[in-house]
Amino acid sequence: MEQHQTEGIVISSTGSWYEVATEAGVLNCRIRGRLRLKGIRSTNPVVVGDRVIVEPDGESSVIVGIIPRRNYIIRRASNLSKESHIIAANLDQALLIVTLHSPTTPREFVDRFLVTCEAYKVPVTIVLGKADILSEEHADEAEEFTAIYEDAGYRVMRLSSITDEGVEEIRAMLRDRTTLVAGNSGVGKSTLVGSIDPSLDIRTGEISESHHKGKHTTTFSTMYALEGGYIIDTPGIKGFGLIDIEGRELCRYFPEMMRLSPSCRFYNCTHTHEPGCAVTEAVKEGRVAWSRYDSYLKILDEDDKYRK
Repeated sequence: MEQHQTEGIVISSTGSWYEVATEAGVLNCRIRGRLRLKGIRSTNPVVVGDRVIVEPDGESSVIVGIIPRRNYIIRRASNLSKESHIIAANLDQALLIVTLHSPTTPREFVDRFLVTCEAYKVPVTIVLGKADILSEEHADEAEEFTAIYEDAGYRVMRLSSITDEGVEEIRAMLRDRTTLVAGNSGVGKSTLVGSIDPSLDIRTGEISESHHKGKHTTTFSTMYALEGGYIIDTPGIKGFGLIDIEGRELCRYFPEMMRLSPSCRFYNCTHTHEPGCAVTEAVKEGRVAWSRYDSYLKILDEDDKYRK
């Protein structure tokens, strides 16, 4: 590295300006125009969590290089796009905040996020948020949800920023790690970050009564330093289009299906129509949740559509 260059971590991005934390402090940086990542058609070549090399450029600084990422979370930039949008990079773990009511997180969204975490090797914990409203009326639903994902192989925990249920447990999980907090708008991501460290200035919003959807309060992903570790607060994600995952490999990213696939009659079974398929048999018998299998089929259909 040249003497006037320094290394840092991108802690926030507005699309054209980036805040980079270095040993000398936080620098406001632009990126060099020709800086692009090889092999990735991305709308955002530099993302929160990236380790970058910066150098002075007049009164500000410029990012001149990106140190290779060890992982990242990525999604399709839009429904009709072949480009990707990378949410954050270099993660130790992700917390997916899910709410069953006010607002309701679609199961397919949960499954798509989990598939991406599996594909890009990011350990993920599912956090069932707003646990204080999971009254007796919704208790069975919460138990069913928890059973489906625990059976698949995921840890599911409950969180309430109102009663503080789960807050201490999550605070311990975050220590000395870089953690992405993700979920739909209105599920309580920013509220959670504020509960973990009340000194952080996190904007939170109410649920829109007319649509029962969360108002967007976080516009860009932002990384916050904790007492040991970092937490990345993300914008509310409406949809989660997958990218660069081939249909023939999709089963690998559904752990409960992957465990069964060696028992299929055909080694290249797609788990859709073949005789002697251990996965479809397990779905019929209720050993694999129909909602998970339905997500699998919908993602396969999407893959076919984008390859045409």
